[in-house]
Amino acid sequence: MRASKEQEVSRFSVSLPQQLLSDLDAMVQEKGYDNRSLAIADMIRDELVEHRQHNGRQEIAGTITLVYDHHKPHLQSVLTDLQHDHTDLIISTLHVHLDHDNCLEVLVVRGKAARIKSIADALIAAKGVKHGRLTITSTGKDLVD
Repeated sequence: MRASKEQEVSRFSVSLPQQLLSDLDAMVQEKGYDNRSLAIADMIRDELVEHRQHNGRQEIAGTITLVYDHHKPHLQSVLTDLQHDHTDLIISTLHVHLDHDNCLEVLVVRGKAARIKSIADALIAAKGVKHGRLTITSTGKDLVD
């Protein structure tokens, strides 16, 4: 069993307009945080993950979600070929039949941000994809709790 590391805590003050502070306190309560500090730490982590997406060298994890009509000629082979060309980035896939015509595909990805964004853009732009979205997160290595 690995021993947990205690993180050193730094304190800083923030000045906010009263209404913004009231809104923050309401959100803290609605989401069930024990205190403002935990909520603010989560918001900072979220922004850091988002910011790091733009650094092409940063390793990220995430999902690419696609909705498409599987009757579109050649679409499934285009999507499959793109996926086979990037097996080093795609960890897993889930394919669901939403109805007779529409499929939902979720690809779990991990790799350098620039490469993940590139494959996501190619998949989403494939002719016949009705909707697509790249959702990114951290691999966890670069964040503290």
